[in-house]
Amino acid sequence: MLPNERIARINELARKAKTTGLTEVEAKEQSRLRREYLEEFRSSMLNTLTNTKIIDPLGNDVTPEKIKQLKSKNKLH
Repeated sequence: MLPNERIARINELARKAKTTGLTEVEAKEQSRLRREYLEEFRSSMLNTLTNTKIIDPLGNDVTPEKIKQLKSKNKLH
Protein backbone atom coordinates (compact mmCIF):
# COMPACT_ATOMS: atom_id res chain seq x y z
CA MET A 1 0.00 0.00 0.00
CA LEU A 2 1.22 3.46 -0.80
CA PRO A 3 2.07 5.66 2.16
CA ASN A 4 -0.67 8.06 3.22
CA GLU A 5 1.48 11.03 2.19
CA ARG A 6 1.55 9.85 -1.42
CA ILE A 7 -2.19 9.22 -1.51
CA ALA A 8 -2.75 12.68 -0.02
CA ARG A 9 -0.53 14.14 -2.73
CA ILE A 10 -2.49 12.31 -5.46
CA ASN A 11 -5.70 13.79 -4.06
CA GLU A 12 -4.16 17.25 -3.73
CA LEU A 13 -3.05 17.21 -7.37
CA ALA A 14 -6.47 15.98 -8.49
CA ARG A 15 -8.18 18.86 -6.68
CA LYS A 16 -5.74 21.36 -8.14
CA ALA A 17 -6.24 19.94 -11.64
CA LYS A 18 -9.98 20.55 -11.32
CA THR A 19 -9.64 24.09 -10.02
CA THR A 20 -6.57 25.97 -11.25
CA GLY A 21 -4.89 23.38 -13.44
CA LEU A 22 -1.49 21.73 -13.14
CA THR A 23 1.92 22.81 -14.29
CA GLU A 24 3.82 20.45 -16.57
CA VAL A 25 5.94 19.26 -13.63
CA GLU A 26 2.85 18.63 -11.49
CA ALA A 27 1.15 16.76 -14.33
CA LYS A 28 4.18 14.46 -14.66
CA GLU A 29 4.23 13.94 -10.89
CA GLN A 30 0.51 13.12 -10.92
CA SER A 31 1.01 10.61 -13.73
CA ARG A 32 3.91 8.94 -11.90
CA LEU A 33 1.99 8.77 -8.62
CA ARG A 34 -1.07 7.30 -10.34
CA ARG A 35 1.11 4.68 -12.03
CA GLU A 36 2.64 3.73 -8.66
CA TYR A 37 -0.81 3.53 -7.10
CA LEU A 38 -2.14 1.27 -9.85
CA GLU A 39 0.89 -1.03 -9.64
CA GLU A 40 0.36 -1.40 -5.88
CA PHE A 41 -3.38 -1.96 -6.33
CA ARG A 42 -2.90 -4.62 -9.01
CA SER A 43 -0.26 -6.41 -6.96
CA SER A 44 -2.51 -6.42 -3.91
CA MET A 45 -5.51 -7.65 -5.93
CA LEU A 46 -3.47 -10.46 -7.50
CA ASN A 47 -2.27 -11.49 -4.06
CA THR A 48 -5.86 -11.52 -2.76
CA LEU A 49 -7.08 -13.59 -5.70
CA THR A 50 -4.30 -16.14 -5.50
CA ASN A 51 -5.06 -16.66 -1.82
CA THR A 52 -8.78 -17.20 -2.37
CA LYS A 53 -10.46 -20.59 -2.46
CA ILE A 54 -14.03 -20.85 -3.75
CA ILE A 55 -16.27 -23.54 -2.27
CA ASP A 56 -19.76 -24.29 -3.60
CA PRO A 57 -22.73 -25.04 -1.27
CA LEU A 58 -21.93 -28.77 -1.48
CA GLY A 59 -18.39 -28.24 -0.23
CA ASN A 60 -16.64 -28.78 -3.57
CA ASP A 61 -13.65 -26.66 -4.49
CA VAL A 62 -14.77 -24.67 -7.57
CA THR A 63 -11.83 -22.28 -7.69
CA PRO A 64 -11.14 -21.37 -11.33
CA GLU A 65 -8.20 -23.26 -12.81
CA LYS A 66 -6.36 -20.05 -13.67
CA ILE A 67 -6.32 -19.02 -10.00
CA LYS A 68 -5.13 -22.48 -8.97
CA GLN A 69 -2.27 -22.17 -11.47
CA LEU A 70 -1.31 -18.74 -10.13
CA LYS A 71 -1.35 -20.11 -6.60
CA SER A 72 0.93 -23.03 -7.48
CA LYS A 73 3.25 -20.65 -9.38
CA ASN A 74 3.56 -18.41 -6.33
CA LYS A 75 4.41 -21.39 -4.12
CA LEU A 76 7.36 -22.19 -6.37
CA HIS A 77 8.88 -18.72 -5.89
